[in-house]
Amino acid sequence: MSLSMDHILQARLDERRARHLYRNRRVIQSPQGAEVEVSGRRFLNFCSNDYLGLANHPLMVAAMNNAASSYGVGSGASHLINGHSEVHHQLELALAELTGRPRALLFSTGYMANLGAITALVGRGDAVFEDKLNHASLLDGGLLSGARFQRFLHNDMVSLEKRLSSSEAANKLIVVDGVFSMDGDLAPLPQLAKLAEDQNAWLMVDDAHGFGCLGTSGAGIVQHFGLSSEQVPVLMGTLGKALGGYGAFVAGSEALIESLIQFARPYIYTTAMPPAVAAANLAGLALLRDEAWRREHLQVLIQHFRTGAKVLDLQLMDSSTAIQPILAGTAEQVMAIASQLEDKGFLVGAIRPPTVPEGSSRLRITLSAAHSVDQVDSLLQALSEMPTLRSGAPDA
Repeated sequence: MSLSMDHILQARLDERRARHLYRNRRVIQSPQGAEVEVSGRRFLNFCSNDYLGLANHPLMVAAMNNAASSYGVGSGASHLINGHSEVHHQLELALAELTGRPRALLFSTGYMANLGAITALVGRGDAVFEDKLNHASLLDGGLLSGARFQRFLHNDMVSLEKRLSSSEAANKLIVVDGVFSMDGDLAPLPQLAKLAEDQNAWLMVDDAHGFGCLGTSGAGIVQHFGLSSEQVPVLMGTLGKALGGYGAFVAGSEALIESLIQFARPYIYTTAMPPAVAAANLAGLALLRDEAWRREHLQVLIQHFRTGAKVLDLQLMDSSTAIQPILAGTAEQVMAIASQLEDKGFLVGAIRPPTVPEGSSRLRITLSAAHSVDQVDSLLQALSEMPTLRSGAPDA
């Protein structure tokens, strides 16, 4: 008799739990912020992607409430049927203006945006080249596209050039994260743009963790490096991290956006985000424009944290962004440290394989403009009480 589905699935779950790789969900009982409530207890929150502290901003809450009164709750259909409201259209125009591009197109999630863009741009006979540390959605998009899929060494231009120069594909697409979500470091966009030009390739950047935080006006990593839309023709950004809302977008030329409308299946066959969410995102863009102090304060906190962590001899990674990982060794070790920090009142992400390579489990500390210097100091004090985090500490 064959084993039941549940028997086979339970064996897989048991194996994952035994390797300290089991994922659990917390039930949050409060709005996102520097502090959150879990099971009736308050914690300092250092594991959210709410980088600018906008997720519970009163103006965004009011914008959502007002739009819900005007447009209702659901959008009713996909953008191409009758779900594309006036407020969706206004949001696309505002995103195009901020990023300095002719058009922008809304997607319900960053995952959908990446799958939709990559699979619409390349297919059989083409080639896609991706950084080994790219987000899962980018990797999945490349694999699903039907194009020849190749990965190059992280931020290694020699590795990428070798693969590009040996390819005879009709179209070549280079795909990278702007800010790598688990390491916090930046892609070398100027070098990538030059290589793309030399090799007659297209460059796509997923700026999920840079949009809102980087650049003089918060437009992201392309603005940070002073590059043009011709140098980086495909720009994806998310609205649920620094902007504090929900959803994603792709910005680029008229031809790019019209192509995505015609060929991006995750766009064509998905119900549009609720208009009230689009209105909240619009309010977030206004705050991004008017409250530059949030980006400035975030940079102060980043430098303050890194200075303090170096004094403690913690194993920092090369990150100048709000993502500040600390290497912690094995999955078992990082889970134990995260548990101890939780006991002390701190929520910190414990990142393990397969999200990161074996042996590189880490605490993924994320900073927000909602944090104070004193709160960051409290975290540093708690980290100082974790001796296994020190650079010279032996592995368990």
